[in-house]
Amino acid sequence: MAEGSVPSRERRAAHSVRATVNDVAVTPRPHLYIGGSWVAPSTAEIIDVISPHTEQVVARVPAPSHADIDRAVAAAREAFDHGPWPRLDPGERVAAVRELAERYRPRQEELARLITTEMGAPITFSRSAHARLPGAMIGAFADVAARHPWCETRAGAFGGEVLVRREPVGVVAAIVPWNMPMFLIVAKLVPALLAGCAVVVKPSPETPLDAYVMAELLDGLDLPPGVVSIVPGDREVGRYLVAHPGVDKVSFTGSTAAGREVAAACGSALRRVGLELGGKSAAVVLDDADPETVATGMTVAGLMNSGQACVAQTRVLLPRSRCREFVDALASMVENLRVGDPFDPATQVGPMVSERQRSRVREYIELGRREGARLLVGGSGLPDGVDRGWYVRPTLFVDVDNAMRIAQEEIFGPVLGVVPYDDEDDAVRLADATDYGLSGSVWTADVARGLAVARRIRSGTLGINQAYSMDPAAPFGGVKASGIGREFGPEGLDGFLDTKSVSVAPGTGERSGA
Repeated sequence: MAEGSVPSRERRAAHSVRATVNDVAVTPRPHLYIGGSWVAPSTAEIIDVISPHTEQVVARVPAPSHADIDRAVAAAREAFDHGPWPRLDPGERVAAVRELAERYRPRQEELARLITTEMGAPITFSRSAHARLPGAMIGAFADVAARHPWCETRAGAFGGEVLVRREPVGVVAAIVPWNMPMFLIVAKLVPALLAGCAVVVKPSPETPLDAYVMAELLDGLDLPPGVVSIVPGDREVGRYLVAHPGVDKVSFTGSTAAGREVAAACGSALRRVGLELGGKSAAVVLDDADPETVATGMTVAGLMNSGQACVAQTRVLLPRSRCREFVDALASMVENLRVGDPFDPATQVGPMVSERQRSRVREYIELGRREGARLLVGGSGLPDGVDRGWYVRPTLFVDVDNAMRIAQEEIFGPVLGVVPYDDEDDAVRLADATDYGLSGSVWTADVARGLAVARRIRSGTLGINQAYSMDPAAPFGGVKASGIGREFGPEGLDGFLDTKSVSVAPGTGERSGA
């Protein structure tokens, strides 16, 4: 199952490349990590990892076949059905995850540079969001699990007691896209492990290098055999994994189109599924907000990760009464963004992850022109001073009608559209007038007023005077076409657990234990 816009890789005879990219050695990766062991792939096919900045191959990794997926699922099935991991006291699993957090910290700079190499994120964003944040999340998830009510006793309504246990759901297929690769591996893998599941992780073919680092970290934990496999692969590999009869739950992050296909496959098998999908979020700017504060905030809320974020608030809803002031501030911000080499700490917008993604963004920019929106800043050409790489000029459209495709469809690039509104009721109506409901924000000088508006918007997450903050203690996910289920917090842990009730007849003696 593909992550929406990710193309299948051309496959060639396998061989490895050793390279040093911006002082980071990209180690040859001739093996797959299956069931807790480094094993030879079943075929000689490979995946090229291409730098979006240089357009050059920087590494090659094995491309798994269906036989490799069968091995990974069989190992996970054996580990879950017969191994010790699901049967450990939850505190023992928490201790193992805390050790993972300790092992992760010294690798953060390496991970940041690898992710910038493989997907082009600006290095400052890679350090903070792609590398440091996942490390903090590992420990925070362990804290959530340490407090979780794994077993509780309730008084039965008709006498006696009811014992309620939370038990691992089984073998989990975790499918991760390219835009936040390590963040989303951690978001799926770590709660699943804490729950007691066995996990097969399928990273995107665009971004396998950071996943190999996670495999190395797990390899040092001495987990029971079969508990974790990490097999980067294309959409056909993903489809095979999603439909595999040995899988009990699929946790998928990607496009809404791909998510519908995953949901259909899981529905036909009556298999548990969690979906974190696309977004077309609105930044609702109230008439008492400060234009400069809004413009500065939109560098993150709308353009984080070079615009390649499902939570990006690319629809900026402005009050007609002050529209000119806000547009001037936004235009100045977009015009002055630093675009270029993602390893330059001054860079704010890097390349798109692939040539296909760049073409997609350019097509939407041209579509916006044809639809009648006014292009105020940017356009589909290369940014000034850039002569190679999959770059797009940061772009601002004004006079956007909310019914236009550029206001309704996820572009996944550095493109903002300004939609004017008349009053608060109109702003809420426009914010909700989309198939999506993943994120959003409200910008105001009056926090109480902002909270009142946020309560009226139908979205899984919202921020006040900021982009939604990814807090591992708080549930994250969307409504409508943005997904099913929640990640993070106790709600996210529950997504990898089944609930079992055991009733004890009245008068049959004291229960002997949980």
